[in-house]
Amino acid sequence: MNRRMIAYILGRILLVEAALLALPMLVAILYKESAEPFLIPMLALVLCGVLLGRITPRTRTLYARDGLAIVALAWIVMSFFGAMPFYISHSMPTFVDCFFETVSGFTTTGASILTEIEHLSQGILFWRSFTHWVGGMGVLVFVMAILPMSDGHGMHLLRAEVPGPVVGKLVSRLGDTAKILYSIYLVMTVVEIILLLLGGMPLFDACIHAFGTAGTGGFSSRNLSVGAYNSPYFDMVIGIFMLLFGVNFNLYYFLLIGKVRDVLRSEELRAYFLIVAASTVTIAWNITHLFGSFATAMRYSFFQVSSIITTTGYATADFNLWPSYSKVVLVLLMFVGACAGSTGGGIKVARLVILAKMSISDMRQMLHPSAVATVRVEGRPLNVKLLRSTHMFLVVYLLLMAGSTLLLSLDGFDLVTTFTAVVSCMNNIGPGLELVGPMGNFSAFSPAAKLLLSFDMLAGRLELFPMLLLGPSLWRKHSFRR
Repeated sequence: MNRRMIAYILGRILLVEAALLALPMLVAILYKESAEPFLIPMLALVLCGVLLGRITPRTRTLYARDGLAIVALAWIVMSFFGAMPFYISHSMPTFVDCFFETVSGFTTTGASILTEIEHLSQGILFWRSFTHWVGGMGVLVFVMAILPMSDGHGMHLLRAEVPGPVVGKLVSRLGDTAKILYSIYLVMTVVEIILLLLGGMPLFDACIHAFGTAGTGGFSSRNLSVGAYNSPYFDMVIGIFMLLFGVNFNLYYFLLIGKVRDVLRSEELRAYFLIVAASTVTIAWNITHLFGSFATAMRYSFFQVSSIITTTGYATADFNLWPSYSKVVLVLLMFVGACAGSTGGGIKVARLVILAKMSISDMRQMLHPSAVATVRVEGRPLNVKLLRSTHMFLVVYLLLMAGSTLLLSLDGFDLVTTFTAVVSCMNNIGPGLELVGPMGNFSAFSPAAKLLLSFDMLAGRLELFPMLLLGPSLWRKHSFRR
């Protein structure tokens, strides 16, 4: 393991986080608030970053386990320092609460321990939502976009951080790929801000909700989330952009270079929009009696389906009060998640497409044992390694969910609260049902439970394995290198 290179890259990541804190500090100064909650962490980050940066690597080669270690450590360390502004400003009671809120921000989960959001200072509110934007596309992807990385081995970082069963470069240079992804991400965010401004939303609120939408995170500047505005226009703009940020960003690049046929051929994209359409229509039918008309029900149904499947977590209504069918559909959508290569969480539509095709292929082989079964996606056969990794992901995912639910049950809350709290955190959604519903929060859980849920958020955002493998075996010399 290249420990010196790991320390060197972590040092650069901390310096980047110090620079990121300058933006909320500027917001605080503009609103005549104290800059101290941001200045102290910035100085600490610069000090640690410079010290780690002085460690000169003997070689810049990175192996697979180095990538896993860097990604896991980077997200933990960034969350630790990112929690300091909340703690120094006394925005939350304990450091565990601050850490939980920061992990929720960077992982774009949107789960909160806060009961009164509107009492926070503007600088803190901005930092809280800005963590969504930074974490949405990926912390390491952001660093690769602005700083040169190692000699071609940064692919291990991309594989460890970017969600989805398959990760690849758009162009030959990894840094250029990161720049392309973040450029698309930035332009889409700015377009959403402009559209919200045109609808009459204040600039500060427009930035907050655009950050939450882009990162599919869901932190709002209002206690009632997007529902506080009670605006069909805002519901439509944010709802559509949530869906757009849930699409694989590679497809946007293909559109830009004129490869429209490749976009239309995407089975994952077709499945994604089919699930959204079916869920929206059936939930609207189920809740029409609550809203008086099918058109109004469609408005609320579309927004909530878009919010849940993309794992954003914004709310315009308390879906905890909706009929059982609607709640069951929304819980199932929590598992589905958005597309691979998007800012959304969950299992990912791509994996579900692969699993469905694998199941059909296995059943056909039971009828015709001598037939050669081949699983194809978009006309291309999938290799055995990818099929195995998809199976392994699902098994580990279910085991972690079961173990977390069992441990969280020790807090003594009802089954629905306990189970949906784990589901919402592992899938980076935010709201669950009952006590952690859209009008509730996670403040009632014990400090140990909040740390467990923080681990689940990180594991869910990083596709499980970087967090689960971050143990002594990863650092031993006999560990696998490739």
